[in-house]
Order: sequence, then C-alpha cells, then structure tokens
Amino acid sequence: MNITAMRGFNGSERCPRDTRVVQLVFPALYAVVFFSGILLNMLALWVFVHIPSSSTFIIYLKNTLVADLIMALTLPFKILSDSYLGPWQLRAFVCRFSSVIFYETMYVDIVLLGLIAFDRLLKIIRPFGNFFIKKPVFARIISTLTWFLLFFLSLPNMILSNKEATPSSVKKCASLKGPLGLKWHQMVNNISQFIFWTAFVLMLVFYVVIAKKVYNSHKKSKGKDSKNRKLEGKVFVVLAVFFVCFAPFHFARVPYTHSQTNNKTDCTLQNQLFIAKETTLFLAATNICMDPLIYIFLCKKFTARLPCMRGRKTTTSSQENHSSQTDNITLG
Repeated sequence: MNITAMRGFNGSERCPRDTRVVQLVFPALYAVVFFSGILLNMLALWVFVHIPSSSTFIIYLKNTLVADLIMALTLPFKILSDSYLGPWQLRAFVCRFSSVIFYETMYVDIVLLGLIAFDRLLKIIRPFGNFFIKKPVFARIISTLTWFLLFFLSLPNMILSNKEATPSSVKKCASLKGPLGLKWHQMVNNISQFIFWTAFVLMLVFYVVIAKKVYNSHKKSKGKDSKNRKLEGKVFVVLAVFFVCFAPFHFARVPYTHSQTNNKTDCTLQNQLFIAKETTLFLAATNICMDPLIYIFLCKKFTARLPCMRGRKTTTSSQENHSSQTDNITLG
C-alpha cells in the first residue's frame, strides 16, 4: 500500500492518504485524454487555419482551441509526476509551473464557453443587430483581456512558490509557498470560484432564453420536421460540455478546500473528498476532448472543411430554409 501522510494548510493533523488510485488509475486515464485531445485538437487547428476570423463566434472558438492545446501539453508532466515515473524534481516543476498553467487555461476555457453561449444568445434575440459586441474587434479585445487577466493572476503563483524544493516538500505543492504565496493562492482560488459561479449563473440564464426560443420555433413548425429538431437541439452542446466538465469539479472543490483548512474534518472524509476532487479534476481535463464537439455541432464552416465531410453538404436545403432563427442559434 502506497500511503503518504498529508497535512492541511494549517499543518495541524496528520491524515494518512492512500494514493494508489491517483498513482495508478488516473495517470492511465489522463494518458488516454492526452492522446485523444492532441489528435482532435491538432485536426481542429488544421481546419481553423483555413477559416478566417470573420465573426465573434469563430474568434471565440479559435481561442478555445489554443487554451485546449496548452492544457493538453501540461498533462504529460502530471501523468509522469502522479505515477512517480519521473524524478522528484519533476513534481516541483508541476507544482510551480505546469499545474498553474493547467488551471489558468481551464478558467480561460470557462470564460470562453460563457462568451460562446452569450454569442449564441445574441444571434437569436438580435439576429440582425449591428452592435459593437457582435463585431470581431470586440471578440479580439475581450479574448485578449481574458488571457491577460488569467495570466497576471497565475504568474504570482509561480513566482511565490519559492521555497526550496526537496523530495519531502514537493509531496504537497502548498509546502513550496511562503505565507504571501499561500495568501495569494487563496485569493486566486476565491477569484476562480467567482469566475465559475458567475459563468454558471449566466449560462443558465442564457439557455433558459434560448430554450424558450427553440420551443417557440418548434411549436410554430408543429413538430413536423425531425431534422430541424435535431438542428435546434445542437445548440445545447455548449451547456452540456460546461456542466459535464466543469460543474462537478467546482461542486467538489468547496468542501475539499474546507477539509484542507479545517483540522476538525474527519480523516476518512478528507480522503473521500480528495478522491472526489481528483475525479472531478479529471472530468475538467476531458474538456480538451469535448470542445471539438462544439466545433462540429455548431460551426458550419468547421464541418465543411473537415476531410471526412468533403463532398457532403453539412445541411440539407430544407434545413437551410427552415428558419433563420434556428440557423442563428446553431450555425457560425
């Protein structure tokens, strides 16, 4: 049995933790996600290189692709570190750099999914409006600001992990941080939670409105065209990706963080929350494989350039003429 003694941030109680699942099972699962994600996103990169950034939707998708590729490149370090296949110095590198970049790209992705949902909402409620927020320059500005904000929040987490790394201290990343580093880390955690829960609430509001519009469109067509129903349903893939990948992690993170800072938490519960956190973190990583579904289901220009779709029409003429409202929701 491979057990390590772990401490909470307050360093009060020692709580033996069985790390066999983290050491054996998750690295294998992450390896599958890594290879699948690299394959899917390199294909997506090849396609998007040939698509001009002529709309806010395409710009958001391209930024999502960049975030996914960067996140994917951090996974090999996590795999080798968690499985103890690399030297202990690799664990220090993961704590100081690659895990910070992983979380940074995660929250970039969360913000971009919210922007994509907002973009689809505008397409249906104001399909012919010529607002600044519907212009490519706005998408470039807001995407750039998102990257810079998350970068400047993450950079101190790298700089302030400045304690000497030893085989013992790298077992827990918090051990590499001084008092200021721990305070900054906690502040970034709070900001990250705010980003997620804000996106969570806004996503629900956006899709309540979208669902109402889709229902009205379906009601007007009297439910006669099953192909159009499938087309209308595709818009909810953004919501599905958001909730499957990111919601479980943030639901688990609150009690887990509390257990790490509260010495009264039962040791068994601490271990259960640790496994829950690691499991939901894995779900968050699967986002690099799930985002290509958004490209395929919602972006007509993307599917038109896929090698497997060459020579095929992405939609039939009846679908194209059915409802401009439906097209505005689902196609970029």
